[in-house]
Amino acid sequence: MNRDYNILIIDDKEEMCLSLCELLEKQGYSCQYSINPSAVDELISTNDFDLIISDVKMPKIGGLDLLKEIKKKRSTIDVIMITGFPTIGNAIKAMKYGAVNFYIKPLEIEKLKSEINQLYINKPKKINSERLSDNVIVTDDDNMKKILRICDKVAPTNAPILITGESGTGKERIADNIYTGSTRQKKSFIKINCAAIAEHLLESELLGHEKGAFTNAIEQKKGKFELANEGTIFLDEIGDMSLKTQAKILRVLQEQEFERVGGTKTIKVDVRILAATNKNIKELIKTGDFREDLYYRLSVISIHLPPLRRRHGDVQILLNHFLNYFNNVYHKDILGFSIESTEVLKLHDWPGNIRELRNCMERAVIFCETDYIQTEDLPSQYLDYNNFGEQPNVNSLMDSFQKEIISKALYDNQGVKQKAAEALNINRKTLYNRMKKLGI
Repeated sequence: MNRDYNILIIDDKEEMCLSLCELLEKQGYSCQYSINPSAVDELISTNDFDLIISDVKMPKIGGLDLLKEIKKKRSTIDVIMITGFPTIGNAIKAMKYGAVNFYIKPLEIEKLKSEINQLYINKPKKINSERLSDNVIVTDDDNMKKILRICDKVAPTNAPILITGESGTGKERIADNIYTGSTRQKKSFIKINCAAIAEHLLESELLGHEKGAFTNAIEQKKGKFELANEGTIFLDEIGDMSLKTQAKILRVLQEQEFERVGGTKTIKVDVRILAATNKNIKELIKTGDFREDLYYRLSVISIHLPPLRRRHGDVQILLNHFLNYFNNVYHKDILGFSIESTEVLKLHDWPGNIRELRNCMERAVIFCETDYIQTEDLPSQYLDYNNFGEQPNVNSLMDSFQKEIISKALYDNQGVKQKAAEALNINRKTLYNRMKKLGI
């Protein structure tokens, strides 16, 4: 029902994380958890969470400090704080820093479920819009076009597919593309990040467990393979999987069967497997960290995605794509990029690939207050002019050029700013800001 609403639980007590995840998954939500608050920065960079539920009192990083960091990096994520040591001061700070609510342990479960349901109801349009946008693969690069043709050809088959490439290159988007074009597209498509789940719990997540199989296994739980029966499962970051779990996955691939953890009944499934990793699997095989037989089973079809810096012409196309998308999300009407910001963005080599570019554009659209994105709207790391040779001189030349153009427009229109703005095809506020900046 609401599997597209993603929740992250953060608590240093694993029992609390497991209980909340189990409770919320029964309500139909997708849940992940972390007992290490230091890992949250990476998690929110690589996942699209809609809600984070975080404890206040945790070692190393306090929940309130974590709340500030979350809101600073991804302000659109809702955050609910929970604590077993309530104070009025902490509650006030949580609200001040942007939490939607503050719950005291033991939690009022029905109230919490009701609030999460309301958050979900209030956010569907944005979620659906984002999913639609994220599923569009935008490219003009010949190598990427070839990859998309391969995807179209292999999508209707049941062949396992291994997708490799640097972090942020769009491996999950390719998996989405393959699933959408498959004969299983009306069946389940279940995604799991193998690196985000503790090693001792990953087997249970994939295969399920019987009641009493281990501590906290209070009831039988179906695993992801069972839930994906007749559909597709996407195993992201498969290079982080332990050898023990790799052996279990190999059996599912070969025999399409398994037993739940703590169980004896053999369960048959019909599941197509898509897998992805940013690691060099052949190197892992050499070091004994990845099974060679599993690699060959997974890579019946192998797709390697090039980094953005090697996708000719795609940077500008993607910048325009995400500008249009975030214009729609944040109800803005930004027309494009200033000459200076265009030069900076073209010269950046995008080590974080499409994910980095997307996050950069979201931030720029949020902060932009003129018709065109300026360099000051970009994150600070893009303004390190040491990376751009004589860039300060380029900026100086651009300022002089703009000053000349604006001065001419004012002269041609007898100093009437409104008419000058219309002649330059910008609004009057933008003209005023540029005149002030250039000292006109």
